[in-house]
Amino acid sequence: MSLTPVLLGLGSNVRREPHLHAGLDALAELLVDMRCSPVFESLAVGYKGDNFYNLVVAGDTELPLTELDRRLKFIEADNGRYAPDRKGLPLDIDVLLYGELVGNFHGLLLPRAEILKNAFVLWPLALLAPTVRHPAADASFAELWAQSTIDQQLWPVPFQWRGAELTPPELVRAHPPRCA
Repeated sequence: MSLTPVLLGLGSNVRREPHLHAGLDALAELLVDMRCSPVFESLAVGYKGDNFYNLVVAGDTELPLTELDRRLKFIEADNGRYAPDRKGLPLDIDVLLYGELVGNFHGLLLPRAEILKNAFVLWPLALLAPTVRHPAADASFAELWAQSTIDQQLWPVPFQWRGAELTPPELVRAHPPRCA
């Protein structure tokens, strides 16, 4: 079976670091050549609650889209996403791009609309995959970020996973929090 490049968005606003670590560990089992963007903290958008940590993951998968999405739901469930008494959003994982697919695939709209609507998706994409082109907007993620007028507050935060610093210290220094 051939490999398909994927971009996934991750977010958490409950025990953010442990849930993102768990999500990344699980994704490392599903993806080949997995790479992570810097991690950003943002105010909750479209959701009441504490600030979120967000990042984007790139990699390749042998899994068909529906199977990948099913496994992502299991990872979310393992982290309390669907618990009836949950507070906040422990772990959210969204398929942003799956190859160059455009359209509705069993209820999964690709590319995911949040790419162009939310800075906490577009900025990490611009840093992780600057030359990758959005298949519907016909522009690279770096170009889209440079042209963006999204008005959301977010800032890079120090974050380590498996001993590696995902967010470069110079990025954190260059973009201090505008609010906390």
